[in-house]
Amino acid sequence: MNTDIQNPGSALGEAIGAEMEKALNVFLTNLAESIGYHFLSKSPLKNKDGMQKKLLMYDNFGTAYNIDAVIANESMQPIILIESKYIRYKKHNRDKGSWVCTAHPAVRRRYASIRSSIAVLAGNWSSSSLAMMKSYDINIFLIPFRKICDLLSEYDIEFDWDEKDRSTAIKSWHKYSSLSEIQKANIGVEMVNTIESELKKLVLSILDDTIQREIDNVLIELRSNLGEVKVYEFASIEKAVAFLNTAELNGIFIIGDSLTLFDPSPIFEDNN
Repeated sequence: MNTDIQNPGSALGEAIGAEMEKALNVFLTNLAESIGYHFLSKSPLKNKDGMQKKLLMYDNFGTAYNIDAVIANESMQPIILIESKYIRYKKHNRDKGSWVCTAHPAVRRRYASIRSSIAVLAGNWSSSSLAMMKSYDINIFLIPFRKICDLLSEYDIEFDWDEKDRSTAIKSWHKYSSLSEIQKANIGVEMVNTIESELKKLVLSILDDTIQREIDNVLIELRSNLGEVKVYEFASIEKAVAFLNTAELNGIFIIGDSLTLFDPSPIFEDNN
């Protein structure tokens, strides 16, 4: 491993994120295969050289998205989309969080077999970014930055340095680089251990085929010829049909109840 690197802080973060992803993949592979499903972090297709391709999934318009992993059934139909992301600074939340919110819903509209999306997030994630992802029906498992700092401190690696403190970043990178491959892998395993129990419970519930399938809710999106959009959610088909049959539907776009530019933003509690 190259210890003389231009950005040791980023290199250390990427290395830790990679170990977390490896440990997560091993855990989910064993879990999925134990109940007859497949875990894939690469495409089942191979290129001309016999190497596996990236796991690309497409939306209805042919746009490709490089998904971290999926759990698929015997017919290789995707059931669960999985992402793992590590972020040190909250200023990067919006970019990585927005990508998941864009990619997963787009892919789910094309692959009707998908039941759920899961994001394993490590590091500093703001409450607003977490709320944004949850609003897109993405199940979140958070490994807080402080927990990572505590784990690394067991290896005498300082991780909570100031953004401009290059000296500490270099020392920490050198200490990490001196660890054995087993020690590095253990860091990833210990990170995943913090969410393993709840993650297993969720995955097994999603893959439980004994549950009778029924309509959970109905979403109706109305668009006016002027470009206005309103979305309504109903607990049953009957309630949705009754709404569509109402005589007042034509006046639904009266904008008196619309938010203004003076309204405050939503407030979220910070979970980190």
